[in-house]
Amino acid sequence: MTADAQRRRTVIQILLLSAGFFVLVAISVASVLLVNKSREDNSWVVHSVEAENQISTVLLEVRRAESAVRAYLLSGGPQFLTEYQAAAANVLPGIDHLARLTGDNPAQVQNIAKLRKAAEQRLSEFARGAERVKNNDVSGAVAALRNGSSTGAVETIASVGRDMRNEEDRLFRDRTETADRTQKLASSVTIAGSGMVLALAFGSILLVRQSSRARDRAEIRLRDANLNLEATVDERTADLREANAEIQRFAYIVSHDLRSPLVNIMGFTSELEELNSDIFRRIGGLTQAASGGPPPAAGEIVLEGSDKQLADDFSEALGFIKSSIARMDRLISAILNLTREGRREFQPEQIETRDFVEGIVSSLAHQAAEAQAEIHIEPLPNIVSDRLALEQIFSNLIDNGIKYLKNGVPGEIRIRGRTKLGYAIFEISDNGRGIDPKDHQRIFDLFRRAGTQDKPGQGIGLAHVRALVRRLGGTMSVSSELNAGSTFTVTLPITWNASNRNSDQ
Repeated sequence: MTADAQRRRTVIQILLLSAGFFVLVAISVASVLLVNKSREDNSWVVHSVEAENQISTVLLEVRRAESAVRAYLLSGGPQFLTEYQAAAANVLPGIDHLARLTGDNPAQVQNIAKLRKAAEQRLSEFARGAERVKNNDVSGAVAALRNGSSTGAVETIASVGRDMRNEEDRLFRDRTETADRTQKLASSVTIAGSGMVLALAFGSILLVRQSSRARDRAEIRLRDANLNLEATVDERTADLREANAEIQRFAYIVSHDLRSPLVNIMGFTSELEELNSDIFRRIGGLTQAASGGPPPAAGEIVLEGSDKQLADDFSEALGFIKSSIARMDRLISAILNLTREGRREFQPEQIETRDFVEGIVSSLAHQAAEAQAEIHIEPLPNIVSDRLALEQIFSNLIDNGIKYLKNGVPGEIRIRGRTKLGYAIFEISDNGRGIDPKDHQRIFDLFRRAGTQDKPGQGIGLAHVRALVRRLGGTMSVSSELNAGSTFTVTLPITWNASNRNSDQ
């Protein structure tokens, strides 16, 4: 599969996942809204049923009061009076409750007003009839009740009851239809959303199957490539190991052979230095003899004019030669040390890092006291590594921190460490003169130095330290600015495996 095809497939998968997510969100939102709407519609349907039931209850209580009054007129039984009183007591509260149920409907509000007025009139007629029976005026009570029946209160109650029932029936039908539509819409949305989700899932399954087949083909190709790559890597590694060994042998031979002519130069320079006084004594004697003066006493050198200048130039030239020889000798020694270190196999061991660093700091205590520097050691993680390599790493970095402090400023060097993902991270920081950012890479190059060259050194220490850190499977970096101090960060594996690196040397 080409990179473009892989990108297109990835884009399609992302689009499908995004579409599926948005569909699920839309379905969820729509379902919530429709459920709330359906609940509201159903509540209105129930509200209509409650209102219609309340209308029936009020009319039933009116009829019950009328029947109880009639029975009381005919028989005079006190139980009928009690039943009448109970029914009459429920009529007006029932109308009040009905008014609360139908208060949102203007037509029903008008009907409630009519019903209340007719019910109050009818109840007053019942009350007068019952009062006459209590006064033994049964005939008058019957006549009053008969006359009251002929008024419009009875017809008004019946008419208003029918109108209110018809209105509630109409509302019930409308609200039922609305609730049905909401439920159908909710079902349609759910079905449509489920269908879209299934379609997206089916498309995703197809893409996953295609990706799986493509991955299987890629794994087969990768496995074949790995087989070839392993053979190639083994071959190249063997070549690299041989080339590395050859470079080390060459560096050793060259640096060793350079010593022979250097020793000869040093010897002849010493002879020239010994002959210096004798040669210029004779030159002074010849000059004195030519001028007719007395010869110089034994061991005395009398030089004047150009002869004196020549002697001074000769001595200065010898001094330059000797200093250059000494520098060349130090460089050759450094190269020999590097080649010997490159051939040495590391021996990993458990190291109590804090105690180990404290020992190094103790050995540098004299230099630190002369530089007026304090060295602070914070908690350090223990590691398994090569002790000699670690000693050279920390010794160089701490010694550099002491060497390159600012004059007249109390020095402070801090050593701290932490662990992360199987690695120990050490930081050696100081408040010294700092390093220009443009020289951060330069200081790790062999025989190259940065900044003011007022301290002894050959530009080998940091290059050697970084080479050791790399052999130990780690990394090294610096963070610094001029006059702002420096922080060297060394990252090493907590547990170093000798077979991973020694085989490459």
